[in-house]
Amino acid sequence: MATTTTHPTFTPEESGEIRELFGLAPEQLTEDVFRKTLRDLRAKYHPDNFEKFGDDTVRLMATERFQRIERLAEKIQSWLQGKNAPSTNRQPESFDDPRARFAYQAMKIEIRTGDKDLKYHLFGTFYRWLTMGEQFKIPETQAYLIADEEHLGRSIGFRETIRVYLTFEETDSVETIVGWLFPKIEGRADALLIEGEIVPIEQEAILNAIKRRSFRLLGQGEG
Repeated sequence: MATTTTHPTFTPEESGEIRELFGLAPEQLTEDVFRKTLRDLRAKYHPDNFEKFGDDTVRLMATERFQRIERLAEKIQSWLQGKNAPSTNRQPESFDDPRARFAYQAMKIEIRTGDKDLKYHLFGTFYRWLTMGEQFKIPETQAYLIADEEHLGRSIGFRETIRVYLTFEETDSVETIVGWLFPKIEGRADALLIEGEIVPIEQEAILNAIKRRSFRLLGQGEG
């Protein structure tokens, strides 16, 4: 079966990195090899593995490496999906589709920080009474965060991870949710993970990451 009609859109630098990390050129990767290698890479380079060194430079380098792996993985996955799709006029899912809807139950969000005041900046004085399992409503929406205090880092006030779970319905604006979250963590968080993936602390990147995981197409599957 010929696949010459599908062309990768990788730069030479990306192709070189993919060969180094995944052991194969992009066009040689299969779904199974990609998934298995990605699991191994995530386990090897996850920033949590480097906390034991107590060195901010090492931790930052590991975070940047992990982010690079995630960005390459997202590009490879998109390319593989296009490569394996039936040769029809099927269009990719688009957030701009008027039928697009977004909703999610308990999306895991982890915020790594050395700012001891970040949790208060997020939740205000309400945090003093916010315990595991309690909800914090995001202003101007019906969306809410569920706190998980058990995941606080051991070095509270110096290095900790704030973990919460985001729930929102189709009637909630993802833009409003991100518009509330982003200014709270900008300049205060060292890293942001959404459902285990490190996401750049940029408003557009956070918006796209949440939309990608919560995307629904109204009427999908109907005749």
